[in-house]
Amino acid sequence: MEIRQLRAEEFDASVSLSEYAFQYKMSSEAREKAKAGFKPERVWGIFEDGELAAKFTLLPLETYIQGSSVPMGGIAGVATWPENRRKGLVARLLKYALEQMNEDGRPLSFLHPFSVPFYRKFGWELYCDYKKYTIPTGKFPAKVQTEGSMVRDKGGVELLDGLYRRFASSYNGTLVRDKEWWEHSVLDESTHYVVYYTEAGEPEGYALYKISNKVLTIDEFVWLSLEARKGLWTYFGNHDSMVTEANLKLVPSDDDLPYLLPDPRIPQESYPYFMARIVNAKSFVEKLRFRADGAESSIVLSLSDPLASWNNGTWRLSVSETGQASLEPAEAEDVQHMAACGVGTLTAMLLGYKRPIDLYRAGLLEGTEGAAVWLESKVLPARTALFDFF
Repeated sequence: MEIRQLRAEEFDASVSLSEYAFQYKMSSEAREKAKAGFKPERVWGIFEDGELAAKFTLLPLETYIQGSSVPMGGIAGVATWPENRRKGLVARLLKYALEQMNEDGRPLSFLHPFSVPFYRKFGWELYCDYKKYTIPTGKFPAKVQTEGSMVRDKGGVELLDGLYRRFASSYNGTLVRDKEWWEHSVLDESTHYVVYYTEAGEPEGYALYKISNKVLTIDEFVWLSLEARKGLWTYFGNHDSMVTEANLKLVPSDDDLPYLLPDPRIPQESYPYFMARIVNAKSFVEKLRFRADGAESSIVLSLSDPLASWNNGTWRLSVSETGQASLEPAEAEDVQHMAACGVGTLTAMLLGYKRPIDLYRAGLLEGTEGAAVWLESKVLPARTALFDFF
């Protein structure tokens, strides 16, 4: 068997596998459009006797971590023909993907799982949840008079991205969007957007939305000030003669809107969303800021990784007096505090999805209680979110 990038002439083979695996049929028009935008260098396949047996797409993306951009490998479109399943082909592809990402200097990888247990065994772990609200128009936030103004469908991607960056960078795990991503993966012909401007003319929030069959679907709601939040909701409240309800999608898990509603008893749902995985533990740890307490200290961490052998082993995790971290090979000698976990648990902990002490109490972070307490004191609290899909 051979693992390699696809060639341009293998587009049809790639689409046929996707159609079968994900149970859809692409129209002739959509197929031609997809062919024009096909980037074979991003699609890797495993071939048997020259035939495509399984494949995945590796997207060169970036994500916000602690307010800064970090390279990330997005895995999508993992598919196998049924006659080739349970032969370990996907495991081989994922291992190969991790090797490629490690060589490219991408310390993180994200994917949307068809099955959480399936990807957990390969080291990926849930890192964010999202909420979904259904709000009848009679329960919308109260309309208020603001000093600012609303501008609809004017300003373009550059304006929206400037606001998005300020909002998204306050979370760990949100996507850094470029113009192509905005135009092809966020906006479409049916999407409207509205921007809130302050009295001084400064943009402070926006919403992406659609209206169909008397339902207002809000795909993205970004606000940088309380006034912007109020202004956007007043704008949507003025649609009360057009719509019967609003559906809010991909709302961050820390959102508090229901509590602020006049009547908060609305349908609310919470979903585990994307999974993440540390590709290179040393590289990722040393990019992070930890809590500084004026003195250097350390623990020993035993890390297990089923696919990335370079992460396996015993490490000394040190944090300097200024909060800078280092991860260096260590001996499992007699130490006061030692922790042990898998790469998935480490990912959830360092991204801020779960706190160290909670993972320790759940038995996912093992070792001494002192090591768990040390990690709890050093790992900075963070919020996680993702507003995109791939």
